[in-house]
Amino acid sequence: MHRFDQTVWKIVSGIPVGQVMAYGEVARAAGFPRHARMVSKAMGRSPGPLPWYRVVRSNRTLAFEVGSQAYQKQKALLEAEGVQIIDGKVKTKAVFAPGDLDGLLWGPGGS
Repeated sequence: MHRFDQTVWKIVSGIPVGQVMAYGEVARAAGFPRHARMVSKAMGRSPGPLPWYRVVRSNRTLAFEVGSQAYQKQKALLEAEGVQIIDGKVKTKAVFAPGDLDGLLWGPGGS
C-alpha cells in the first residue's frame, strides 16, 4: 500500500456527515497538492468502504455526469445527510477543511 492511498483513505473517512471536500482539497490535506486526479483512484483501491460521495469537484458539482445512475446515488446520499444541491452545486453550512492534519491522521497528541 502506498502512503498516498492510506492518507487519502484517512482524510475521506474523516469528512464529517453533511460536509464535502473537493478532490484537490483532499490531495492538499494529504500533502500532495498537485495530485487531485489521483484521489479517486486511491479511493477505489480502498480495502474498506469510504464515504466516497462526500468528495466533489472543485466547483462543488457532483463527481459524475448529470442524470447518470452514479450521479443520482451521490445526490441521494448527500441529501440524506442534509446537504442541499441547488442548480447542480453542493451547498453546505460550512466547508470541511482539516486544519490539523496530524490530529486527523494520528488522533490527539500527534504522531
